Amino acid sequence: MTADPRIAPAFAAARGYDAHARVQQRVAAGLADRIATLPLPRAPRVLEIGCGTGFLTAALQDRGLGGPWLVTDLAAPMVERCRARLGQRANTRFAVLDGEHGPRPAEAPFDLICASLAFQWFTDLPTAVAGLRGWLAPGGHLVFTTLAEGTFAEWQAAHHAEGLSAGTLPLPNRAALAGLSLATPLAIEPHRERHADARAFLRSVKAIGAGTPHRHHRPLSPAALRRVMARFDEAGAVATYVVATCHDRREP
Repeated sequence: MTADPRIAPAFAAARGYDAHARVQQRVAAGLADRIATLPLPRAPRVLEIGCGTGFLTAALQDRGLGGPWLVTDLAAPMVERCRARLGQRANTRFAVLDGEHGPRPAEAPFDLICASLAFQWFTDLPTAVAGLRGWLAPGGHLVFTTLAEGTFAEWQAAHHAEGLSAGTLPLPNRAALAGLSLATPLAIEPHRERHADARAFLRSVKAIGAGTPHRHHRPLSPAALRRVMARFDEAGAVATYVVATCHDRREP
């Protein structure tokens, strides 16, 4: 199986990412705070998956995380934007990598594998997590955030009110995430973002490259979309991101 071929082009075209990715930036900062408390070696070997424009990478750098890094993303333009944000850095290699289906990097094993809001694009999260465990050094940590069920519930409700189905991706619920057999308890937190209106919400989702619908979604007619947007506006034009923080560790 390979990654959805629509994903990388969508993120490659997301030139307005930083201006619209406010939730993504907050989540990356919180994940960096968590990682900074881990009992890592002095110079940990780090793999970042789905670096985007570098929110998590920069936040970890600001918190003094050193050691050799492999910073990766599925979309080559995102890798370059992350490189531009960080500048040239000793012991850091930037590369295109499919974190779900790609080959084991030559730098493995790693003391830390991390990702912020990237794993929701995986087609088989349990299999991917099991594979990434095999890339960890003894005692190594796998720490990631991913979107969970309930994300964009308001947009979905606006569709349901019109007897329609939204094209949002299916996301794992708490039970599915707990089934990953993580080393620490699962943490789930909602992040609510208010938009000027439905049009602004849709522009924001497209700008961050997250507008790819599920494979079987049929686009709405213009009239149906206008009705859905009106419902969304009437409800306050709020969109909730439900963020799960997952932490696993390989036995020392």
